Amino acid sequence: MKKSDHRISIPSILEVGKGNLKNIGSIIKKGEFENVAIYYGDGIYELFGSEIENSISEAGIKLENMGEVKNIDFEEIGVKAFEIPKEVDALIAVGGGKAIDAVKYMSFLKKMPFISVPTSTSNDGFSSTVASLTLKGKRTSFPAKTPYGIIVDIDVLKGAPEKFIYSGIGDLVSNITALYDWKFEEDNGKTYVDDFAVMISKKSVNSFVRTEFKGIKEDLFLKELVDSLTMNGIAMEIAGNSSPASGSEHLISHALDKFLDKPQLHGIQVGIATYIMAKVQNHRFQRIKKVLSETGFFDYTKTLELKKEDYKKAIDMAPSIKPGRYTYLHVKENRDMAKKVIDEDEILSKILK
Repeated sequence: MKKSDHRISIPSILEVGKGNLKNIGSIIKKGEFENVAIYYGDGIYELFGSEIENSISEAGIKLENMGEVKNIDFEEIGVKAFEIPKEVDALIAVGGGKAIDAVKYMSFLKKMPFISVPTSTSNDGFSSTVASLTLKGKRTSFPAKTPYGIIVDIDVLKGAPEKFIYSGIGDLVSNITALYDWKFEEDNGKTYVDDFAVMISKKSVNSFVRTEFKGIKEDLFLKELVDSLTMNGIAMEIAGNSSPASGSEHLISHALDKFLDKPQLHGIQVGIATYIMAKVQNHRFQRIKKVLSETGFFDYTKTLELKKEDYKKAIDMAPSIKPGRYTYLHVKENRDMAKKVIDEDEILSKILK
């Protein structure tokens, strides 16, 4: 597609604050929706379902259909999409990444708006145009829609396990290495960088890493994390691809997903890979080290029993994940350097066994 043909879509509703779940009806009323379908993540209905549905009813909006997302097989999600009643004029996803990815893809197939209501901050998926579903049992990226609305309740995020916050942190700091890869790709004549997308991506990560905080469950910290992850989605929409927020570090994570029986959360894998690649790129690794240390990301990952050989294997596999890209890892010397970092870095020696 020529850049002149590219049209961007951004959320019309963006509400990030405290107590938003109990006000969800009045918030989505701004979209003039009359009939909606809601899909919850596994176990989410029991926590918030009654509160959400009461709010929607009080706003005069009819709930036409309700479901729970337990399986993200793309064929099964496709079948669900075409079971949506014809009266429905908007889809609502409430939950973690799986529920939102499923509903994003359903809204893409049905060409209808959806409202993203994340209950955790594990990655930027709640705002992006990519759905991560399973194909033959392995996670695979599919095209999706930019959400019409994003509604986040800070109090709900506080109640989620801390591992999801660490995952979101890892996914966000990866902008630093991803942008360096994108420029590397342009310098080698493989692509053109979209300057506005770069600006948005830089602003999102820089705003976050400069936020002062005492704990990762502080209101300001969580709001800054959500705002920055939302800007990630917008940067990717502007670029028309994932390059502003996904580079060699994401290729490592995608490779791990392909061969590990039980991969870690996406942002956990990406955060570790970001630190590795920042050292290979010799670019802002001290800043990344500071953020991942002070937030407790490194302390958490030390408990996961991760293996050096898995990350080395993923580094070698990385260029084959997206052959159309040309990141630092598409150069053999850089792959060798990345594996050397794994062997010699003091912090990684405590994380990767």
